[in-house]
Amino acid sequence: MIDPPREEVPAAVETCRRAGIRPLMITGDHPQTALAIARELGIAGESDRVVSGTDLDAMSDEDLGGALGCGSVFARVSAGHKLRIVRALKHRRDVVAMTGDGVNDAPAVKAADIGIAMGITGTDVTREASDMVLTDDNFASIVNAVEEGRGIFENIRKFVNYLLACNAGEVLFMLIATVAGLPPPLLPVQILWINLVTDSFPALALAMEPPDPDLMDRGPRPASAPVIGRDAGVRIVLHGLLVALAGLAGFVLCGGASEDGLTRARTVAFSVVAFSQVFYALSCRSRAPIARIGLLSNPYALGALALSTGLQLTVVTLGPARAAFEVSALALGDWLVVAILSVSPFVVVEVWKTVRTGRIFSTGGGNDAATGPGRA
Repeated sequence: MIDPPREEVPAAVETCRRAGIRPLMITGDHPQTALAIARELGIAGESDRVVSGTDLDAMSDEDLGGALGCGSVFARVSAGHKLRIVRALKHRRDVVAMTGDGVNDAPAVKAADIGIAMGITGTDVTREASDMVLTDDNFASIVNAVEEGRGIFENIRKFVNYLLACNAGEVLFMLIATVAGLPPPLLPVQILWINLVTDSFPALALAMEPPDPDLMDRGPRPASAPVIGRDAGVRIVLHGLLVALAGLAGFVLCGGASEDGLTRARTVAFSVVAFSQVFYALSCRSRAPIARIGLLSNPYALGALALSTGLQLTVVTLGPARAAFEVSALALGDWLVVAILSVSPFVVVEVWKTVRTGRIFSTGGGNDAATGPGRA
């Protein structure tokens, strides 16, 4: 007689291992039963042994910490044993998610960093003590929730990275021009237009980005990790500098140093900064090159690109809009300069990502980030 595991659980356990999450089985069942199920699910290997409640009673806290480092199956345990295991894992600085359904599971579920109760078979006491309730009582739903949470956090990072890099580019552009003794390359109304239009729609599209294909192949981030760390801050400044240099090049090449060509030069710089930020949003979609994730994988990004580009072209080409924003009509040669300089930051970032990852197109799987320490 056997109550077989759900078919999707072994795959979910394997996903956990790839994601740096270590599943542990803590049960009141017979040790041999627990070990057989654990091996079937991939939680335990052929050489693994079971730690029983009797073994736990004979262990000191230090011995338990060592057992948790190598053992994955704990059987014939009581409510007190479960609570002790959770506390020992937290003492090891692991981030602990504990699942349970019975009243005796409630103390351990409450003590864990993330308490998870069963919504169908779980008792009211356990559900009240938990942080999350599974409506389908399925372990695979926990793994799906981890992937969804990672995807949301990554999209927040992309959103913030894009906005900060674009604003850093504008600040550096104005600062470099001022230090160089050039006339103001952008007027206040032009800066406001860039911030309201070309930043907003692409940034919102990044929030709709689907998870990276290798998202669950990366190790977990530390719980104390900031949204924007030191390395990300350096990248933001460098990417902003690329936008600033592109705009400065357009301003100087088109006569920004002379009063006669100032309006034309501002129009070119205005367009270069706006379009370069729009194209840069495509690079912010993933750590991988755009060729690997596919240009069509996020239709919202393409819609934002088309909308922002259309609005910017309207301002530069429509007569009443040109008067309001103090820009002039551009010749074909000026548009060629705008096109080349606008895509330059995007091309530089994509080349750098290609060199860093070692390949352009997806070959199945892959890991763009170093795997961190495992978490229980």
